[in-house]
Amino acid sequence: MQCRKHHFCVALAVGVLSAGAAFAERINQEGRILGPLPVVMTPTLFNTTNADAVVSAMQIFPVTNPWNEDVSRLPVLTNSDAMIAQIMSDLSSSRRTLIAFEEMNFVLVPDSQPRQSINFFNYPDESDLDGGTSPYGLYPIPANLPIEEWPAQTGSQTLGQWQTNNDGSDRHAIIVEPGGGFIWETWETQLTGTNWEASNGAKFNLNTNALRPAGWTSGDAAGFPMFPALVRYDEAERGMVEHACRLVVKRSRYNSYIYPATHYAAPSTNTSVNLPAMGQRVRLKSSFTIPATWTKEEKAVLLALKKYGAMVADNGGFFSISVTPDNRWPANCFGDFTGISITNFEVVQTTGPTGGPRSPGAPTANAGPDQSIVSGSAAQLQGSVNFTGAPPVIQWRRYAGPGTVNFANAAQTNTSVNFSGPGVYTLMLSADDGVHAVAYDAVVITVSQPFQLTATRSGTNVNLAWTGGLPPYVVQQAGGLPAKAWSNVLTTSTQNATLPITKTNSFFRVLGH
Repeated sequence: MQCRKHHFCVALAVGVLSAGAAFAERINQEGRILGPLPVVMTPTLFNTTNADAVVSAMQIFPVTNPWNEDVSRLPVLTNSDAMIAQIMSDLSSSRRTLIAFEEMNFVLVPDSQPRQSINFFNYPDESDLDGGTSPYGLYPIPANLPIEEWPAQTGSQTLGQWQTNNDGSDRHAIIVEPGGGFIWETWETQLTGTNWEASNGAKFNLNTNALRPAGWTSGDAAGFPMFPALVRYDEAERGMVEHACRLVVKRSRYNSYIYPATHYAAPSTNTSVNLPAMGQRVRLKSSFTIPATWTKEEKAVLLALKKYGAMVADNGGFFSISVTPDNRWPANCFGDFTGISITNFEVVQTTGPTGGPRSPGAPTANAGPDQSIVSGSAAQLQGSVNFTGAPPVIQWRRYAGPGTVNFANAAQTNTSVNFSGPGVYTLMLSADDGVHAVAYDAVVITVSQPFQLTATRSGTNVNLAWTGGLPPYVVQQAGGLPAKAWSNVLTTSTQNATLPITKTNSFFRVLGH
């Protein structure tokens, strides 16, 4: 404390504010932290930055869902080679490579979206009417409902024109309600006059692993939801498709479907065990080298095909996966796929409804409390992992932050970590037992420079200057020590302030992050 004439006194005090978590720690199956979910206020088309912001923050089905299941370590099916050979021989010689088709699109709707009647003219008995009376369903259909292939594959047609143009194609439509966590999907969708109609309709709850009733179809032949299987623009641009893909083959097996499929679509003559069943999962072989010169979008898809694979969802004339018909895709960004022969894929032994990540005994991870430390000192991490059975592989890693980090032992839950410089760091703790979904949790460490504060008096003002800490800084004042209460004087991002001394004794302190 420096005492001045006229009985003014200035106390120099510094402190550190707790940064707190900068996010809600929702972490998806890929170990990506999901930010707060934006609220959808109006129907939002898939090919917009607003839609990107929403879907990138969504947990699309639980991390234990088959679409989110890591199958990279599953064993190969005994007759994998024969099944791959069958898939190839069913196609003409010019179609025996992977193709990305720009097909299904979607629209995001608010929870309050008004319901519209829709006539299910083919399969009302296998449709979710959702409050309607057969053959009519009540779906939250917006005026801008996109139909499959629009806009990238529909030429100059406007959305309104394409909604009414029944060209005989599949014409799938997908409605997503992010707030409530529901999707509605239809097949052969068309607007006739002012009335909507479709062959059938299915509703899925994105918060559960529930399936369609056994034997029921959906908008897709396998009884699948389509939305979680689509390759989207936002995820491809991030560099990783975070789920399994939707796969189309020429022929599938009669009277056979594999979890999570609920429906088959094949004639009674297709009985060979080497024909894939609906729900059959293929995986890009780990030995396939992804060329460094290929596009970011191609790499994002191929990494997913190695980790999550693709599930047989429908019959068609190609070996193809479904990509959104987004007019933002760079030209020919999936063009190299035509050089990937089907022989680069293998068929895996799939897990059932209570197997793999859905089996009991999944590990959990807790990264411990957020911390604030001074630069140059180590943070003592206080993580924990709970598990049953074999111990999981434990790993700490830097998720985000301005500098490098050095863990004393990244394979231990409780360890120390040093940082190369000040800033806000997010560290991720994971526990992987090789069977269940990887357990993740994150902790925020705020690293501040040591405070150095000086004060000089200029008349009835005091000039404060300081180094260290991180903005924003809060300057506080009290009339005595020990202070009964500190009053905020100003908040600033700079490291200096000039303040009037309005009391006989003035004490100041600066708080930073």
